[in-house]
Amino acid sequence: MHIAIIGAGAAAVGLLDALAVSGTGMGEITVFDPSPHLWRGRPYGPDLDSVLVNAPPAIMSIRHLDFEHYASWLGPERAAVHRDDLLGQPLVPRALYGAYLADTAEAALAALRERGWRTRVVAARVVAVARSGGGLRLALRTEDGHDHPADRVALCVGGGTPQDHYGLGGVPGFVGDPYPLANSLGHVPAAADVAVIGSGLTAVDVAVSLAARGHAGRITLVSRSGMLPHVWQRPLGHRPVHLTAERVEASCREHGGLTLDDLAGLLRAELAETGEDFADFTAELLAAGSEEPVRRLRRQLAVVGDPRIGRRVLQETAHTVGPYAWRLLPEPDRERLRRHFRLATSVASPMVPVNAAALLRLFESGQLTMVAGARKIEAVKGGFQVRGDGDNLDADVVVNAVNPPPQAVPRATEPLITSLLTDGLATLHLSGGLVPADPRLHVVGDLAGGGPFITSSIPGVAAAGARTVRVLPAAHTG
Repeated sequence: MHIAIIGAGAAAVGLLDALAVSGTGMGEITVFDPSPHLWRGRPYGPDLDSVLVNAPPAIMSIRHLDFEHYASWLGPERAAVHRDDLLGQPLVPRALYGAYLADTAEAALAALRERGWRTRVVAARVVAVARSGGGLRLALRTEDGHDHPADRVALCVGGGTPQDHYGLGGVPGFVGDPYPLANSLGHVPAAADVAVIGSGLTAVDVAVSLAARGHAGRITLVSRSGMLPHVWQRPLGHRPVHLTAERVEASCREHGGLTLDDLAGLLRAELAETGEDFADFTAELLAAGSEEPVRRLRRQLAVVGDPRIGRRVLQETAHTVGPYAWRLLPEPDRERLRRHFRLATSVASPMVPVNAAALLRLFESGQLTMVAGARKIEAVKGGFQVRGDGDNLDADVVVNAVNPPPQAVPRATEPLITSLLTDGLATLHLSGGLVPADPRLHVVGDLAGGGPFITSSIPGVAAAGARTVRVLPAAHTG
């Protein structure tokens, strides 16, 4: 069996590690990626030390269901150096987490070679995949014009490209994609007034990193919703017993399907185990849409150690149970959830307390402000003007911190995706993403069509890698 893996980011690492752990067969693996920073993907390449991993170690293990894998790699010394006292957990720069991914990938490849697998990495971009040999095999075409045969192809190409909602691409002073921040912020004058489009985790990274670099100018978060991410609470080691994939599957069998009410019932039972009130919990969540952002930020920082499990359970299960449950929900229930997209993203992808505290200091000093209801941003003489519901805002620099939508096609992969569609190997899902139309093609990660409306996390990517390995044939055929 010859497996071709397109892309060498976190999804590829999860797939390789799951394959190495599974003991599956024997054959050949070829990984295709032109990046000089293999295994790290867009988020975890070299960058500023202020760009931190946005979750505690148990959430960041690339080995599916092994909650200690990443923590073990960190070890006690590195964990102590990077400990966030508010969270009580180590929070490392993302570049260091990238080293963990790279070490895991190399260890997986070494283990596979010991079992007789042949492995290689091709530093070239795949631009097309088509059937060959009378349809018995697949052929990958790289941008240098070479063809590479394969029996199975796994797309691990990562997330999409940030959208330029205001058509500012190419305008001097506009940063279309902020990562790596070490490059993009290095061109921002220290006294410039900076408008940051968005108020999610990327916007938090930009604001905190500007401050860490000693930026003296004004920083404004320009957001349609005006909602900041929630703040991580200190892990308690709690594992859900009701809101689990097994219970969701059982509920689906019992009722002949799954609804949001069924999921709410499981969450209600989870909270009842610790005496928490479901109505109070949901009211607190929904208040995020109307509460003043800085007040809410201050209040959430004050309850980082709160023993209530509600948000912790929702944050974990959104990424572990959510992708499975989403595929079982009827479309009207999916649409109900989509209407709460910003709130769901804020809860499922919270900011770490050290960043929340830095953000609060910037707000309280007056250097950082937020403008909600932005309708238009346009280039004017000497800079930019933000038009919103209130007064207009002038800025010298605009940084696009809008996250790509889930299941978006990365711009660099567009020729590849076009070839898959043209040859009938895949189709586009109505809600976004790619659906294999040939059992030899697998999509691992955020590009998988029909997935949930929130972006894949490391646990979701690791789970997808493990699922893919289970459906790969065990016998060597190549």
